[in-house]
Amino acid sequence: MLALPVAALVMYLLARRRRTWRTAVADVGIVYGTVPWVWGTLLPGSGAGVAPARVSLVPLHDLVTMPALDIVGNLLVFAALGFLAPLRFAALASVPRILALAGGCSILIEVSQYAFQLDRVSSVDDVLLNTAGAGLAALASHRWWQVRAEEPEAAQSVRS
Repeated sequence: MLALPVAALVMYLLARRRRTWRTAVADVGIVYGTVPWVWGTLLPGSGAGVAPARVSLVPLHDLVTMPALDIVGNLLVFAALGFLAPLRFAALASVPRILALAGGCSILIEVSQYAFQLDRVSSVDDVLLNTAGAGLAALASHRWWQVRAEEPEAAQSVRS
């Protein structure tokens, strides 16, 4: 809760400096909507450093036994990134690019969990869910990608 006023202040200062709210909201939203989830995935468990690292490489194997809250959490890890990155960065305004970015970031998280022996299971299902969440969020924001593409044309027609 304490981070919300800070986020609002940062958003205001960025928008004031850049003269556009869209990029300021996207910047702050990407950071505040992604970093806490990533941080949470890298918190050590009770047996960190002692318990052997565990890996699950069979797709959809863990998904069957995974609690619903874990599934939702995995879908949300990169949802803010998937929703806002195409609005902020024109180069990311395609679902395949968002899927590639989220998949790569998710693989980095899973490799980190394994390498740092955080007493967590490095699972391919986590990668699939993280990536799917970003892709679904990107699809949800797709309607506003068009607005961004049309903005320069609208500005030129106003000048004419």
